[in-house]
Amino acid sequence: MRHAEAVIDLDAVEANTRLLRRAAAGAALMAVVKADGYGHGAAPVARAALAGGADMLGVATLPEAVALRGAGIAAPLAAWLWTPGEDVRAAIAAGVQIGVSSLDHLAAVRLSADVAPANSDSPAGRVPIHLKVDTGLGRNGVMPGDLTRLLDAIASAERVGDVEMRGIMSHLACADIPGDPSIDVQVRAFENAIAAAEAAGLIPRWRHLGNTAVALAVPGARFNLVRCGIGLYGLSPFADRAGLRPAMTLHASVALVKRVPAGQGVGYGFTYRTSRESTLALVPLGYGDGIPRSAGNVGQVWLGGKRRTIAGRVAMDQVVVDCGDDDIRVGEDVVIFGSGDQGEPTADDWAGYCDTINYEIVTRIAPRVRRRYVGGSWGEVGDIAVGATDSGAGGSAQ
Repeated sequence: MRHAEAVIDLDAVEANTRLLRRAAAGAALMAVVKADGYGHGAAPVARAALAGGADMLGVATLPEAVALRGAGIAAPLAAWLWTPGEDVRAAIAAGVQIGVSSLDHLAAVRLSADVAPANSDSPAGRVPIHLKVDTGLGRNGVMPGDLTRLLDAIASAERVGDVEMRGIMSHLACADIPGDPSIDVQVRAFENAIAAAEAAGLIPRWRHLGNTAVALAVPGARFNLVRCGIGLYGLSPFADRAGLRPAMTLHASVALVKRVPAGQGVGYGFTYRTSRESTLALVPLGYGDGIPRSAGNVGQVWLGGKRRTIAGRVAMDQVVVDCGDDDIRVGEDVVIFGSGDQGEPTADDWAGYCDTINYEIVTRIAPRVRRRYVGGSWGEVGDIAVGATDSGAGGSAQ
């Protein structure tokens, strides 16, 4: 009998990748598997995405990239969020394409360029970099006023053989609001940045601004590469799922059933009391497992063939469900969220319960929840133990 587990359908990831690849209409696809594959397991998801036609992989941090290499994944791989002063040598030695947002980033890369491996794309052993430009989001990336200076420094580094400008990138603020005027503003700013790079003698192979929302609905922002994250996992940035298939189903088993009288308080603060004699079912998942605490008295689960609302506050390790007079047994399956095909809540439903987005619901599922992988005709899959969701179960080597 399981305590709790997240079942990850790798066939769904592969199918979602194919759908996004078609939707992108000729643009290449980077499968974004940061944050342990949005909670799904970076290495298994990466392999499934590659099987579905992804051209390369993307993560946020350098350790995430190095971990994928350690899992035996040799596909092209980029990482773009790091602090100058971090150890960048391991990522460079592993052939990771490094994001650069400032002169300090570039200087740190150049100091470690001696460990860059030679390969067919870079026979001189140059570090492949992606210049990140702030086109208006106000987060990571070089500001337009500092761009020329940084481009000149990159061109100089290219001439002496330290780096190769493999890509230029930015990120949209409102891609999930098609028609928002900021999209055209950012597209023009990105086009200006590309023109400035070319004027400096730099010809980046990859030009990428867009995400899943762009792949699905904003053709003018696709350029020649889209970075797809949430769509890989079958979740959409829009109300319409657009044919995507959710990959994660979160299960638990009823740990305890008890009959209680009317007026029984449930959980911390007694924010819920039974209205009559009732059966309470204890579900061993809480905010320590990634269930939002804000779901108390509003979040729903699927138990005994129907949706039932959490009774009282979400605790660190458990929630309680009031089942009235229904016959609920210890060990019975509880679905926290899934595809919705059987009527169970979805990650989108949970986002609504908790006033957040579906990205957060799946990404926050904690390492102590076992991941079990199904599907994946391209290779063997199975369980990944608690705390080891990046160990590489799945097929061969984005």
